[in-house]
Amino acid sequence: MKLLFPLFSIFLFVATLYSKGYAQTNPIITSWLQNTTKTGSYYVSGNSTAISNGILVNCQQVRYSTNWVYINATGIPSYPVGPFNGDGNPGQAGDQKVIYKLPLNPVENKGTKTSLGFNTMAIFINGISMFDYRDGVAWNTSTNSFCGGPGRTACPGGPNTTQAWNRDAIVYERLGFDCSKGHPAGNNYHVHQNPSAFKLDLKVISTICNLYASDGLYTIDPTKHSPLIGYAIDGFPIYGAYGYANADGTGGIKRIKSGYQLRNITVRTHHANGTDVSDGPPVSTTYPLGSFAEDYEWVSRPTDPSYLDIHNGRFCVTPEYPKGIYCYFTTVDANHNSAFPYVIGPSFYGVKSGSTVTSVTETTTTYTKTTTAISENELKKLSIEVFPNPSQDLIAIQVNGLVPSDLEVTLLDANGRKIYQTEISKGQTIAYFDIQTLYAGIYYVTIASNEAIETRKVMITR
Repeated sequence: MKLLFPLFSIFLFVATLYSKGYAQTNPIITSWLQNTTKTGSYYVSGNSTAISNGILVNCQQVRYSTNWVYINATGIPSYPVGPFNGDGNPGQAGDQKVIYKLPLNPVENKGTKTSLGFNTMAIFINGISMFDYRDGVAWNTSTNSFCGGPGRTACPGGPNTTQAWNRDAIVYERLGFDCSKGHPAGNNYHVHQNPSAFKLDLKVISTICNLYASDGLYTIDPTKHSPLIGYAIDGFPIYGAYGYANADGTGGIKRIKSGYQLRNITVRTHHANGTDVSDGPPVSTTYPLGSFAEDYEWVSRPTDPSYLDIHNGRFCVTPEYPKGIYCYFTTVDANHNSAFPYVIGPSFYGVKSGSTVTSVTETTTTYTKTTTAISENELKKLSIEVFPNPSQDLIAIQVNGLVPSDLEVTLLDANGRKIYQTEISKGQTIAYFDIQTLYAGIYYVTIASNEAIETRKVMITR
């Protein structure tokens, strides 16, 4: 009997250590981009010089308990946002002062799956909201016209009510997206799709980046597994567009594809599952296939593991989860244009237990991420591009992938003297140097972390 207490104490001590050790390596705790000093900026239409908004970027605090992780965020990214041309929404991105509560140990919902709600369904690692594929506008089958959204009457049942035919945000709101493919609802800046710049897609379908920086959370790199870029409200991770070909981590790198395709229909009278619904507008040049979310159907492809399930995810091995976990992916097509359902859809795989809260009411541990420099090998893997070369007016430094720590970018003359210096902050992908006042000649761009440095030779011509 005398041994029971010591044995119990040892067990409790070991269990505590295990719990703390696991928490310190659980990606849902460690992956958030934290910041308490740097503030964001925005563009106004026609002006390529970003204006400071004075709001802290990324996430400000991460706390965790036995079952939950809490993330304080402003909803402002480290890259400039805007302008939002033709959006019908005069808002600008504002401080959300939000606390997200996500489950540390997500589980599959083995009952009836929970449909996506409007507004935030997931969070990027920089604290930005992800919305689903709808834009809040739908077809009012009673009036045979659109309802909902700015300047329209509310849809039957009130705002944010799912209708039979719901408009696709990626199709109808494109003109209002900034270069990073986001825009505000009110002042809540959010993204419906893969968060990389339009101009970096293989086929460019928006000209907004012609004047504003081609920036975003990450850059698609087809040669390696995409980074972990966020978490759904059910607690399962979200990755970019590329992953391992096979769910067990083998087969090389492959584009992870949506299992959805456009239906072969000419009239909108039934949903893909055969349900008879109120009629939407017939398929036409005015309302082509793809105008509505219900224009798509999911098709099972059991022989190709690179296709995703009906939730736009799969159970698979990833760099952050070597033992495997269910993952969502931000799907794109062969041109890197976003592919329906874009992130998640139309329902969550897991139990939707996450939420936003106004305060934390349980005992938690604060996770402060140790500032770790990017190693020489990691810096090389970012495949940094400096262009144009030769150059006359502007030099751009573009990173492929996701930048987890700040990078110092310096322009040197041929004698090694510093001319200009800037940085690519974590959660950004690009930096610029205006070289219009410099003499022609050979210069060098260095990209450095605390432990490594990459150098590129550039020629300035006149």
